[in-house]
Amino acid sequence: MSLLIRSSYVSHLNHFQFLPRNSKSSSFPDQIPSRFSFVSSFNHNPFSNLVYKRNPTMQSASSMAVKSSLIDPDGGELVELVVPESQIELKKAESESMPKVKLTQIDLEWVHVISEGWASPLKGFMREDEYLQSLHFNSLRLKDGSFVNMSLPIVLAIDDDTKEQIGSSRNVALVSPQGDIIGSLRSVEIYKHNKEERIARTWGTTSPGLPYVEEYINPSENWLIGGDLEVFQTIKYNDGLDHYRLSPKQLRVEFDNRKADAVFAFQLRNPVHNGHALLMNDTRKRLLEMGYKNPVLLLHPLGGFTKADDVPLDVRMEQHSKVLEDGVLDPETTIVSIFPSPMHYAGPTEVQWHAKARINAGANFYIVGRDPAGMGHPTEKRDLYDPDHGKKVLSMAPGLEKLNILPFRVAAYDTVEKKMAFFDPSRAKEFLFISGTKMRTYARTGENPPDGFMCPSGWNVLVKYYESLQESETSAKQPAVVAA
Repeated sequence: MSLLIRSSYVSHLNHFQFLPRNSKSSSFPDQIPSRFSFVSSFNHNPFSNLVYKRNPTMQSASSMAVKSSLIDPDGGELVELVVPESQIELKKAESESMPKVKLTQIDLEWVHVISEGWASPLKGFMREDEYLQSLHFNSLRLKDGSFVNMSLPIVLAIDDDTKEQIGSSRNVALVSPQGDIIGSLRSVEIYKHNKEERIARTWGTTSPGLPYVEEYINPSENWLIGGDLEVFQTIKYNDGLDHYRLSPKQLRVEFDNRKADAVFAFQLRNPVHNGHALLMNDTRKRLLEMGYKNPVLLLHPLGGFTKADDVPLDVRMEQHSKVLEDGVLDPETTIVSIFPSPMHYAGPTEVQWHAKARINAGANFYIVGRDPAGMGHPTEKRDLYDPDHGKKVLSMAPGLEKLNILPFRVAAYDTVEKKMAFFDPSRAKEFLFISGTKMRTYARTGENPPDGFMCPSGWNVLVKYYESLQESETSAKQPAVVAA
């Protein structure tokens, strides 16, 4: 996926161009209203929290009233499914006699996501009615008749033997890939897993080579099991990065501690280059101009499953730390935390999940760029999704009305100024576009990118990673020496 950040920004305006809600313009984003008002009271009627109104009036940044508050979680209450310490031993003892369901590593990542409330108000792996709503409507209807966004089915697959062992049991124990019982599903429901329908509706194609499908769905079995989740302890990975894995509740506490009156989230699964930093720093500047006193950045790299050629999480986190150490981003106004979700690479469908989860963490602004959550077509030389559809879908998606979507201009390398800058079409030949693939090629071949593309210490992290890969590949090719 390209690291370029495309947007509907109109250069002569001094303020953000927030995506209009429910826009009917066929030429969007070119036809953006020139008169608009910002709504900053996020915790009331969601239908009043539209970025654009029908007949808006212009307000200056200095006259705008800004409400200081975090956005409410979906459903009004943050779901937390870790068993209280006083009940752990009792719950563990009960689970010993239950039928067992063995989890894959990706299953465990979803247990992590659900248990901490990233998918609030979901309280477990989806039962069939929730699965069908998610698959066909990208949302869930709550008991009061309101809707929350839920664009990705969060489900657990089991095989025929496990289904038979469960029989009529109401509860099952969940066993980690390492063999430990880590929780249970209560009041379970088992239903058919129609993989082809799931793949077609989530990705819009059944072409072979979709990373998440090949890794997780195709090898999975014929049945899905849903139920209410209980987890005995917070999920830990013991990889030296657990201190970065802040739950939505912990993030909300941190935002309060920092007295944040706005939180803007930036999702990424690539190293941070200076174009990313330009966008994030410019976002804070614009929010200050709007009247906010202390906007805080949630730099939120994806930490679950990624495809084989993506930069691994530990390398990305080391690179991110260098970006803060070098002052490219301000540590005082930036929180770096790992988002535990697996990556689907499902374009406009998945980007809704990424935005929805950040609502539950307390973010009320979400930065969206070019082809969010997209990738190249697995069998053809083209993008799998239209690069602009992700941000268009976010502007219309049910259940995301209370989240402000921030699209941006293209950030590219200015060969005259020798730095990453916002693209100027009037001198297009003076800009160099460096995609994620190109960046990784630079690092892999030992070729340095242009000065100003990335902070030197961050770039060195990538170079060392690819050097270690090459050393491993060379060692693997060496013939074994057998002693006489």
